[in-house]
Amino acid sequence: MKFKVNNREVFASTGGRPFDKNKPLIIFVHGSGLSHITWVLQTRYFAFHGYSVLAIDLPGHGYSEGPSLKSIEEQGNWISDIIDSVGMKEASLVGHSQGCLITIECAAQFPKKVKSLALMGGAGAIPMNPELLELAEKGDPKAVDLMMDWAHGPGGHFGGHPVPGLHHINLGGTIVINGSIKDNLGVDFRACDNYKNGFEAAKKIKCPTINILGAQDRMCPVKEGKKLADNIEGSEVEIIDNCGHMILLEEASQALKILKKFIKKNHPINN
Repeated sequence: MKFKVNNREVFASTGGRPFDKNKPLIIFVHGSGLSHITWVLQTRYFAFHGYSVLAIDLPGHGYSEGPSLKSIEEQGNWISDIIDSVGMKEASLVGHSQGCLITIECAAQFPKKVKSLALMGGAGAIPMNPELLELAEKGDPKAVDLMMDWAHGPGGHFGGHPVPGLHHINLGGTIVINGSIKDNLGVDFRACDNYKNGFEAAKKIKCPTINILGAQDRMCPVKEGKKLADNIEGSEVEIIDNCGHMILLEEASQALKILKKFIKKNHPINN
């Protein structure tokens, strides 16, 4: 599905079903340098079970027109604009990694628009390794290799990936193929590194929230995820064993099971 936001073309996957304004909306927000494809299993389930879904490509990513937005605050505003642009009043937000920072910021700034908030691998801050940041800003493909290696837990480095075609090597390749490393991954990493408002934004969130964490996440460790949850009133925490940062892919079925229970409770179809 393509539509305009602030006069720029945006692409979003609708999970294989037409977008329907009469159904409750879920917006899925991907992590640094990635795209809508990371949400393929989650979006398809909800699209075929009574929800409208938008797995968006952030500006400058996937099939969305650039340039990439340079700050988390801008990106949070942009998610609010997405809701307006498709003619909806509210949505549940689901974010992964950088997408957590973006959805936290959106929920804090626009509380009436966010029905519920589900975070995967979320932390209140994501400071970047200086070497990795430098490589990404130079457009060096090594940045992709390092990110994919660091993001996946032990199971993610072997065959038999639960999401066909999204083994970490293939997923990393999509970053190289679909856009400039410098202009999307580099910009994303810098936005994460510069963002200092996460915990203050978290304190403003009033909607039902859950943080789904990977027990072996090296990018946003469990202790950081719990620290974020402690700053959000009433936030739930779920920890998935034997899982790294790429929760939505490494343990896709378990992540979806948790997400189904949370969203159906807090954003039911008949509401």
